[in-house]
Amino acid sequence: MLSQLSIRDIVLIEALDIDFSKGLSVLTGETGAGKSILLDALSMALGARGDASLVRHGASHGQVTAMFDLAPGHSVRKLLEESGIDADPGEPVILRRMQSSDGRTRGFVNDQPASASLLRTIARNLVEIHGQHDDRALVDVSTHRELLDAFGGLKVEVGHVAELYRGWKTAERLLAEYRAKVEETSREADYLKASYEELSALAPEPGEEEVLAERRAQMMRAEKIASDLAEAHEVLSGQASPVPHIASLLRRLERKAAEAPGLLEEVNASLGSALDHLADAQSRIEIAVNTSDFDPHELESVEERLFALRAASRKFNVAVDELPALAVQFADQLAELDAGEDRLRELEKTATEARDMYDRAAASLSEARAKARDALVAAVMAELPDLKLERAEFIVQMDSDPQQRSEEGIDRIEFWVRTNPGTRPGPMMKVASGGELSRFLLALKVALADRGSAPTLVFDEIDTGVGGAVADAIGARLARLADKVQVLSVTHAPQVAARARTHYLISKAASHGEQVVTSVACMGDDERREEIARMLAGATITDEARAAAAQLLNAG
Repeated sequence: MLSQLSIRDIVLIEALDIDFSKGLSVLTGETGAGKSILLDALSMALGARGDASLVRHGASHGQVTAMFDLAPGHSVRKLLEESGIDADPGEPVILRRMQSSDGRTRGFVNDQPASASLLRTIARNLVEIHGQHDDRALVDVSTHRELLDAFGGLKVEVGHVAELYRGWKTAERLLAEYRAKVEETSREADYLKASYEELSALAPEPGEEEVLAERRAQMMRAEKIASDLAEAHEVLSGQASPVPHIASLLRRLERKAAEAPGLLEEVNASLGSALDHLADAQSRIEIAVNTSDFDPHELESVEERLFALRAASRKFNVAVDELPALAVQFADQLAELDAGEDRLRELEKTATEARDMYDRAAASLSEARAKARDALVAAVMAELPDLKLERAEFIVQMDSDPQQRSEEGIDRIEFWVRTNPGTRPGPMMKVASGGELSRFLLALKVALADRGSAPTLVFDEIDTGVGGAVADAIGARLARLADKVQVLSVTHAPQVAARARTHYLISKAASHGEQVVTSVACMGDDERREEIARMLAGATITDEARAAAAQLLNAG
């Protein structure tokens, strides 16, 4: 419930703190005292659109704080957890909104920044504000279905239907995706088959390109070395080799060495050493040529394989290392094409079964809603005579279309009324006048008091334009509602005020010179009697009015 409302610098309110209690609380006061300001301030804290005009003249910003005491398991606490808002289960939930005079607003939940959207989402689970021109619970037709479901206790059934709907839509999505995939594969069947055969013949292996490229580089290096070795071998061992000439020359010089002692010994020794070195070089070159790692045929084979892989890579627009996976993908698509019809039939069967299960559950929910509709109509109609709507009719318009499937079922629910016999029924907001609408609303809320209602209900002058027995009937029903939920009512009817557990007087007076401010006071018994007497008599309070006020209080 709403336990406290604190307002700072909003319109005529300078500083105001109001503590609220359970049961029925009423707010009364003369016209213009500031009752609507309180509701505007509360609405602002609940996430309503901000307005710079709400800031008190001369102030830089205004602020409204609403504190709510909630049970540990209340749905709002789960909502706060999902939104990342820290909230101790034993502590109140505090909504705060700041409005700057330049038009900017800031929202907070438990002193943690929050958007206006989050404030509104939280507030929908905490407070309902209703009046003659209510635009919250009645205009949004989707809430009518939710209210009927709450009245009928159909939460489990609605959840089951929603789950089946999601399951059916998932099956439909899988079917559509697979059908599109098979159709696409069928259009490319020839291409897939040729591509798969080509890649199968090529048989690429992961990492093969890197291995082949490295082997090719090695052999190309070996090829260059082998060419140089062959040239060296040709120079030393071929037809143009200098070795035979040097050997012949050495033999001639050795024969003539005796003829010139001391002249040719060193020359012959050097030539002999040169021949030895050349012979050793010939031997080593032959060994190097024989042992060099180069095979022209292998190089050609490696290059053909490498170039074939890279050509396939360009053709299929994938990296060479992805060719094996692409071959597997082609094989899978061909296999899917072969098994596509069987798989399609399985998915079609699954989707059909899921839809049939949903249809049966939705039809059962529709029957349960029809019973709840009749019970809700009876409950609301029972309230209308005392509200002087005995000739009116409350109608739950229920249109069911098995082809209009949704998570909520196949039913469209809207609250209609007929205000007089023989007139055309229609949507409540369009047919009922302001006073009639407020009474229909009250009857509906009484019927839904312990089901489908926020823990705090605020009624803004729903007794306007009525008096006597009707006002008393409204007061009685507000009091009955207050047995189940917290009820706050702004009223001009003394019959309503007399039934309250707590009575607040809203007034305005001059402060700080000529500036006018609004104040709120919780009244005791004598003050209540005087206020109700004023409501009965007007400006001049007579003893008769005080006696009548006392009688109303005793009856209340």
